Amino acid sequence: MTKSPAGSLTVVGLGPGHPEQVTPEAAAAVAAAGDFFGYFPYLDRLSLRADQRRHASDNREELARAKAALDMAATGGKVCIVSGGDPGVFAMAAAVCEAIEEGPPSWRDVDLSVVPGVTAMLAVAAKAGAPLGHDFCAISLSTNLKPWSIIEKRITAAAEAGFVMSFYNPVSRARPHQLGEAFDLLRRYLPGSVPVIFGRAAGRPDECIRIVSLAEAASDMADMATCIIVGSTDTRLIERAGKKTLVYSPRSYKGGSA
Repeated sequence: MTKSPAGSLTVVGLGPGHPEQVTPEAAAAVAAAGDFFGYFPYLDRLSLRADQRRHASDNREELARAKAALDMAATGGKVCIVSGGDPGVFAMAAAVCEAIEEGPPSWRDVDLSVVPGVTAMLAVAAKAGAPLGHDFCAISLSTNLKPWSIIEKRITAAAEAGFVMSFYNPVSRARPHQLGEAFDLLRRYLPGSVPVIFGRAAGRPDECIRIVSLAEAASDMADMATCIIVGSTDTRLIERAGKKTLVYSPRSYKGGSA
């Protein structure tokens, strides 16, 4: 019996939300696929043709979504999984790789490609200036897949090492207090003057970019759709008459003291 050829699975990053921030490579991948898997709001960003099919699911069903897409691709389908931002940053590319590692041999035959996208972190940074101009890290504050004790350990290590930090998944209904606890922890290691950027919907009509000091930063300034960038002791503010304040981290290490 002839073995059915495996299909393809493309994991696509749609960027932070504005259509102009979708890369040409991502747009071409969407045009070429027949079936689309993703979180409801991300699929809603697509203008699909009549011959293209949606398979929407909830935000916390990443692994099940990856398995369903791989199943379809393994039988010859031309499948696309969509993520907001970049699919490799706290998103679907890792879930797909996890499913392939643990799944049946047929999933390893699928032609897999990952198409990068503009992350929320990069979109927010661009709106503020250049806060990621020196060494930085990204930390998810979600405890769905790791304990809070590990998050605290990583925040502490990053603060002591002088990294600019980007916080993803900062608050939710199930954990409304953890962002405040993260700020309290940071205040032990960083001066209150360090700038904190709250970026929501960067590049979209409802964009809101707010810059405050670490001393002022509070959990009620963010929701689940907010990406937060916490500067280092070297991060600077440039005030400009009649124009927005610029936030930047110098390219060279100045040795700011905490």
